[in-house]
Amino acid sequence: MSFRKNESHQMTLNDSYFGLTEREKKALEKSWAKVFADDVFPMIDEDRFECLYSSDKASRPNTPVNVIIGALIIKELFNLSDDEVVEDLLLDPRFQYALHTTSFEEQPISDKTLTRFRQRCYDYERLNNVDLYHDCITDLAAKTAKLMKIDGRIRRMDSMMVASNIRRLSRMELLYRCISKLVKYLHDKGHDDLVRTLERYYDPNDFNRTIYHSRSTDAESRIKELLDDAEKLIDRCGGGFDEVTEYQLLVRCLSEQTIVEDGERRLRTKEDGGMSSDMLQSPADPDATFREKAGEQHRGYVGNIEESVGENGSVVTGYGYETNNTGDSAMLRDHLEKIGVQEKETLMAADGAYAGENNVKLAAEKNVKLVTTDLPGSDVPDIVGEFELNETETRVVKCPMGNAPRSSSYIKATGVCTASFDRSCCENCPHKEQCRAKIFKRVARITVTGKKIRRAKLQAEMKKESFKDYARLRNGAETIPSMLRNLFNVDSMPVRGKIKTKFFFGSKIAAVNFRKLFGYRKGLGNYAQNPLISAI
Repeated sequence: MSFRKNESHQMTLNDSYFGLTEREKKALEKSWAKVFADDVFPMIDEDRFECLYSSDKASRPNTPVNVIIGALIIKELFNLSDDEVVEDLLLDPRFQYALHTTSFEEQPISDKTLTRFRQRCYDYERLNNVDLYHDCITDLAAKTAKLMKIDGRIRRMDSMMVASNIRRLSRMELLYRCISKLVKYLHDKGHDDLVRTLERYYDPNDFNRTIYHSRSTDAESRIKELLDDAEKLIDRCGGGFDEVTEYQLLVRCLSEQTIVEDGERRLRTKEDGGMSSDMLQSPADPDATFREKAGEQHRGYVGNIEESVGENGSVVTGYGYETNNTGDSAMLRDHLEKIGVQEKETLMAADGAYAGENNVKLAAEKNVKLVTTDLPGSDVPDIVGEFELNETETRVVKCPMGNAPRSSSYIKATGVCTASFDRSCCENCPHKEQCRAKIFKRVARITVTGKKIRRAKLQAEMKKESFKDYARLRNGAETIPSMLRNLFNVDSMPVRGKIKTKFFFGSKIAAVNFRKLFGYRKGLGNYAQNPLISAI
């Protein structure tokens, strides 16, 4: 299938639009389809997807890429299935108008079009580590922000847990599932000689009999039987199926969940170590990881969302998607490394999970002012912020009362400066408790680091009235995760795996942005203005 750009943006004389009554045309012009057709559809860049198709121009041309991507966004906008999108495009003039297909004799999307396009994008990312669809969605977002007159100089960031569409499995269930998948694979491929005595694993009723219909007192013996069957299966395969996914999953499960002790395989315990968050959660989704946050257990992924804010509203202009054992700080660092140096200073408001000296420095290199509305860890006494160090932060120059130390030393490994003052300087000082000065016979000694000084200064800054504007700005970031969860069912995606769920996540981000653009075009938005926005 060769790539051909879709040039059918203009209406023809026999366009089906002209067959509508004036009343129908008026309703169509007022609908969401008008905004999508005029603003979103023309902004879709087809050229970036040319690499997915054959260079042989003699072969059959592709389905227009902008029609496919537009359909994928509309699909998420109305929470439709692939079949429902195809049906609505055939029967609903709004869909045809939005995707500029009213002049087509036959609608270009069939029942397999969307699936095949997604698969092409998945395969390309696996082979080249390039996410074409992510680039397309962020490019659309940047153009949408421009339409809404949002310059991107004020941004906020937040993250959200995205649940994988898998069951929570016990260790017994996990072992059974992994064994069963490999047995079924071998049976289907005609290797029945390798699954002798293990035929029960491809009986659909055996799972319930083994897991649920046996007495709980038999759990230990059932685990022993499963481990024996797993070892037997691995031995019979003899390394001849190393490239088979089902074989790899069973080997991974055994290596993570069990250990061999005195020639016997048993389940791993916490005392044995090695119980990490990236252990296999389900063979149905090998990419999903485990994380406990705010007392809740999560299995799946985490989405990181960057939102540009202006007087006319906000647009999600960037997003990241990783396994859920990736921290917010790491996702911010990855985002900052990918963006170029900003032409004008940009404000980025985020919560305390994104804080960190390295992130602040990296942000500054990109001309981004990172403001976090909370700080992880213990507070530092405010007075510490008034200590003065030299430029290299290896020597104390002056204490908060303006006294110079008698001597100062520095430990490179810990970054700690130790300063000795005359006893008289600290003995009656009102700050000696906050400084935690140690009073000796002739001298008083304090320890301080550049990191603590900067933290104390930031704490003092956060207590100012003006800082409340930053907090209010950041709090608005909570609306995007709420929309994705409650309106776009982000926790119930019909696919599994990081690459596939990330693709659907991107479509949902595009749908969120279209809702914002539609509200802007129709004057439906009531935006709470923040003094920071008008100041910048």
